[in-house]
Amino acid sequence: MTPAGALSGLKVVDLSRVLAGPHCTQVLSDHGATVIKVEPPMGDETRTWGPPFVDGTAAYFTGINRNKRDISLDLTHPAAREVLVRLLEDADVLVENFKIGTMEKWGLGYESVLKARFPRLIYCRISGFGADGPLGAAPGYDAVVQAMSGVLSINGDPRSGGTRVGIALVDLATGLNSVIGILLALAERQRSGLGQAIDMTLYDVALSLLHPHAANFFTDGREPRLVGNGHLNVVPYDKFPTRSGDVFIGVGNNGQFRIFCRHLGLEALADDPRFLTNGDRVVNRDALRAALEGILAEKDGAELCEALLLAGVPAGPVRTVPEAFEHPHTAHRNMRLQIAPGERGTGIPVKLSRTPGQVQRPAPGLGQHSREVLRELGYDEARVEALIREGAVKAAS
Repeated sequence: MTPAGALSGLKVVDLSRVLAGPHCTQVLSDHGATVIKVEPPMGDETRTWGPPFVDGTAAYFTGINRNKRDISLDLTHPAAREVLVRLLEDADVLVENFKIGTMEKWGLGYESVLKARFPRLIYCRISGFGADGPLGAAPGYDAVVQAMSGVLSINGDPRSGGTRVGIALVDLATGLNSVIGILLALAERQRSGLGQAIDMTLYDVALSLLHPHAANFFTDGREPRLVGNGHLNVVPYDKFPTRSGDVFIGVGNNGQFRIFCRHLGLEALADDPRFLTNGDRVVNRDALRAALEGILAEKDGAELCEALLLAGVPAGPVRTVPEAFEHPHTAHRNMRLQIAPGERGTGIPVKLSRTPGQVQRPAPGLGQHSREVLRELGYDEARVEALIREGAVKAAS
């Protein structure tokens, strides 16, 4: 028998769309939570964020909404809001990322209504900047928050200038922080019996990601500078060209530096007063890079990285996304999965020994489970069809 996931028995109502919220709820669903995704009649906008598409739905959507069931509600319709309230009657968690004030406008605000009506409910609200303050209620998208938080300013090199991180780093980190917040609230609920609200913002999360740049700035007052692929505090920790392609070398301590130099036949560098300690190497990073580039350019990068890894020095070839997913270790770690016929996806990174996460169903179609969910809530067939006819509910044909 397949073991139940660690969050089996947990019911999550997911009102979120785009990325941060759906990423959070997919992590919960991967580990056994029952997630009911509630979409508006036009659907989560990321269904159209393609190509590529999987049976007419953008891969962007399918990549972050597996393991969920789907009901489509027009929450501007009073009857649809009644359905939502029924969903919440036995729910543990609600996740939403509407424009600030939307839930209150619908008579479903946490402080004004839901807290008293559902005292055990954990309510996770994800927004760009929060409800108040100078930027309160302002809309926020990942790239814009990267710019406003300083993340963009520390990514890139002096020639390119500040550059957006190539993944939606802030959204993804906000999703993961939301998972942490929900698990913290669940742990506390075991003691108190009470739920609570979680106020998650992209802005806060982006600022929290600025390590070590924030710590350095708070200490010496200097504005962080662009160092490309290098590291402000550790050298050599950078990308280098080799005969067979670029590699990344990450030397974290003096012992690793000595091993690294020995593999390059540059033992004298390890005893050079300019490079004795990491602090010395940081100050003299340009001179060290100049000393390394010529010899590295003549090496076979893959062979060098393999030798360095065996010797305990972190090093790896710079791979493309297809190359990374085709690597044998990716398959060994179950990080490339067949989700459904014709649909592949990433695996589950959190590996629990007794209750591992599982991928049991692909991302749902819009309103795919509307009738099923309504029946489970106690609606008879006549009322189910009436809700669909009235436009309160949309169901897949």
